[in-house]
Amino acid sequence: MSKRWPSKLWVVRHGESAGNVARDAAHAAGRPDIDISARDVDVPLSALGHRQSRALGRWFAALPPDTKPEIVLSSPYLRAQATAEEIGKASGFAQGFSSLVIDERLREKEFGILDRLTRLGIEQRHPELAASRQLVGKFYYRPPAGESWCDVILRLRSVLDTISLHYGGKAVLIVAHQVVVLCMRYLLENMDEKEILAIDAEGDVANCAVTEYVFDEEKDGGSLVLTKYNFVAPLEREGAPVTSSPDANVAAR
Repeated sequence: MSKRWPSKLWVVRHGESAGNVARDAAHAAGRPDIDISARDVDVPLSALGHRQSRALGRWFAALPPDTKPEIVLSSPYLRAQATAEEIGKASGFAQGFSSLVIDERLREKEFGILDRLTRLGIEQRHPELAASRQLVGKFYYRPPAGESWCDVILRLRSVLDTISLHYGGKAVLIVAHQVVVLCMRYLLENMDEKEILAIDAEGDVANCAVTEYVFDEEKDGGSLVLTKYNFVAPLEREGAPVTSSPDANVAAR
């Protein structure tokens, strides 16, 4: 049973991206559109995002050698891969670490027709969709050509199956996105809709914040136990500003 789960699991949101910056600018100016030309998958880290990622990498580097990440899984999105690579450059991975595993199931939630619209933009251009989302709620609402939180959870269930099958007893790091972090909590802690949305309502997951689980043999016959959430001390120690702006297309999150 002790081999089923990782010995330690970290789930990290990527560093600040150019999309985060563009979204803040659009909201500050009261614009309906978020001005960014790249596909969501190609949105890079901002200069601050690189700095945050290096700061987090140095925190991992300071961990005891036998507790550093042995396996690193990343969303295929550029901002997540760049975060993982910066962590690795700061010697944050275990000795003998070989490669970064890109897993498309860890990608950002897809927003479909509502992509790159601010909340104002959605209300102006798609008032019927804004009303539908208000009625259904963000957990179950699926925009046209997009995903609901439940859709994200469905693909993450198979990610956890893969981790359980292949990485039992290992120290595993996942680098992904805000909704992925929250949906992982939903799954690992057996939450319901009300519980996870209450956590979401408390505030955004900070860029490069750490969510950490440690395996406990005594709990429920062996399970992962949450030890850190939205942990930003590694950034604060390095003097890297903490940011928690949602991603560029987050109005429909």
